[in-house]
Amino acid sequence: MANTPASILKDVFGYDSFRPQQHEVIENILKRRDTLAIMPTGGGKSLCYQVPALLFNGLTVVVSPLIALMKDQVEQMHASGVPALFINSTLSAEAYQENMGYVRRGETRLLYLAPETLLTPRILDLLAEVTVDCFAIDEAHCISEWGHDFRPEYRQLVEARKRFPKAVCLALTATATQRVRDDIRKSLGMSTVNEFIGSFNRPNLYIEVTPKRDPAIQTMKFLGRFKEQSGIIYCFSRRQVDELTLYLKNKGLSVRPYHAGLQDDERRRNQESFIRDDAQIIVATIAFGMGINKPNVRFVIHYDLPKSLENYYQEIGRAGRDGLAAHCLLLYNYSDAIKLKALLKQKEDKERLIAEKHLDAMVRYAEEQSVCRRVPILNYFGEVYKEHPCHNCDNCEAPPPTIEDITVPAQKFLSCVKRTGERFGATHVIDVLRGSKKEKVLKFEHEKLTTFGIGTELTQKQWMHLARQLLQMGYLQQEEEYHTLSLTTKASEALRMRSLISGQLQEPEEKALPGANKDELEYNHALFALLRARRKELADQAGVPPYVIFPDRTLIEMSTYFPQSPQSLLDITGVGKVKASQYGETFLELIHTYCQKHNILEPTSQPSKTGKSTRSSAPAKQTGMSPRLEMIAECFNQGTSLAGMAEKFEVTQATILNNLLKYVEEGGALQNLAELESQVSAGAMSQLSVHTAFDELGLEFLKPVYERMNGTVNYEDLKILRVIHACR
Repeated sequence: MANTPASILKDVFGYDSFRPQQHEVIENILKRRDTLAIMPTGGGKSLCYQVPALLFNGLTVVVSPLIALMKDQVEQMHASGVPALFINSTLSAEAYQENMGYVRRGETRLLYLAPETLLTPRILDLLAEVTVDCFAIDEAHCISEWGHDFRPEYRQLVEARKRFPKAVCLALTATATQRVRDDIRKSLGMSTVNEFIGSFNRPNLYIEVTPKRDPAIQTMKFLGRFKEQSGIIYCFSRRQVDELTLYLKNKGLSVRPYHAGLQDDERRRNQESFIRDDAQIIVATIAFGMGINKPNVRFVIHYDLPKSLENYYQEIGRAGRDGLAAHCLLLYNYSDAIKLKALLKQKEDKERLIAEKHLDAMVRYAEEQSVCRRVPILNYFGEVYKEHPCHNCDNCEAPPPTIEDITVPAQKFLSCVKRTGERFGATHVIDVLRGSKKEKVLKFEHEKLTTFGIGTELTQKQWMHLARQLLQMGYLQQEEEYHTLSLTTKASEALRMRSLISGQLQEPEEKALPGANKDELEYNHALFALLRARRKELADQAGVPPYVIFPDRTLIEMSTYFPQSPQSLLDITGVGKVKASQYGETFLELIHTYCQKHNILEPTSQPSKTGKSTRSSAPAKQTGMSPRLEMIAECFNQGTSLAGMAEKFEVTQATILNNLLKYVEEGGALQNLAELESQVSAGAMSQLSVHTAFDELGLEFLKPVYERMNGTVNYEDLKILRVIHACR
């Protein structure tokens, strides 16, 4: 086995360099210093103990809360040629004893255990027979009662530490506030000095919150963007999971349910189907996901409001673990928050106060429409996000909201709340304002009020949007159980003083799908599909998830660089020596056949150690232009329209424009600018102003130019004008 962290990273795991914090954490562990590592989901926490495990002489014990995580990790270790095993209740008595024998004989480097299993006398006695060099405690936030997933058995792990004082301890988690981190260190007796906190930012995730109107239809519309791609939909209740699963099945989608009400076997089968790409979508309660390491989840939908920002961050973190673009959508309605608050009344006082604090932060986040989505998330975990606008969330990409004077309708609504006795919810107040003759209105004789029928100028939907704004702005308060509205002191003062109230009468439209991620490689989609099919065959034969063979990122690089020799295959991210030996021949044969059929030559600028700055994150650009980029530019220069190119390459016109811009920035020349100019709807003077703005603000981001033009030139025109400007 290799004897340095860097050589293990390359030879075993197939990466050229470490991600942020990984090397520092590994070096700290090798120096036998207790370490707390806070790294984002998908940030490579596992390597922080897997690499040292191959350098220590003794055993590394990994404490994991879920059986699924243990199984997944062990399968991936075996695929990379690393001796690893788990001991848990799923094993037969014979397999249990067999694995204990492997441990006694020193024939494994990594042993995965649940905390309750570790603390049994049988396992503690077993570990006493060998040298334990490291305890790695995964999902360490479970130690803290201030965390979102407190597990009392984690509190007892300090007893194992006392039994093996020479073993270094590594605690890892993706979600931990300062209070939770302090609790982890205190519970495990760790030093403050050896704490490594990576950024909580996940730049590859597009984050969106949209008003929940008709959630089933909204979900179907969203899923249309992600055909044949993996995703998770989180629902609040088991009933909602079952109903939505049936609805999606009836629409012809490949979907499975997951919640605690299912039989254990059915729940396990559904999870396996999802992990192995036999089912594309899993609809689940929060019971699903922790420890699931499926890297190619392309979207996460929150059908209902999460209970906390920790839950939300952890759940959206299950998307895009491979570093490729993924979309996170939250459907928000304030009634979800009211429902959750009512349930919190069942908790004990201290537990309820903690939960209410978490929920309030979640509601503030969901209702924020002007600040970059990453700002409140990262602030919650004690990190200041300085790079906003991020240009990868709905708030940063949306045009500035149109704020108008809504004083008169706001006064009407507040007055109606007052005159109905502050005893009713928004729906009834709106019925009175719109002059409804519903039974409830007549029962309370509200048709006799002076506010009856004075609000017919607005639709029911507009009035409801106004009511939500008045709640958010603090003019109204809503009783938790029955949702009745009452005026605040601020509202009474506003009515008395006839204060100006600004807002929006029209609810914002749903945002458009974001454009292509500028960091993604342009790859051959047909070859990728062939490689993915071959990978699925191999995975099914081996009885493992497809990503254990190779993750999508590896197949994408193969479909970009067309490696056709064993050495060039080793230069691909995620291809170590064991996997190259085991699977290299079959993938090289497929690539070679495809390239021969389509007259594709292997590029001279292959990815290499120097050609990629971070193999375990996004691949760096090639030193030469990619074949696909040249193909797109050549097609454009031959006179093909944008629409024709989008159809030919099976992408959006926005992606074509991004590729043309990239081609020009890398030194290429475009000759068909008349085609671009013909697509611009803005007038000549506006175009001139846009070019002046690009001169001053640069080409990297469009929003500053959009704002400079006060929204008079749409984004479609700006994307075209940016390419034209780059050619000047």
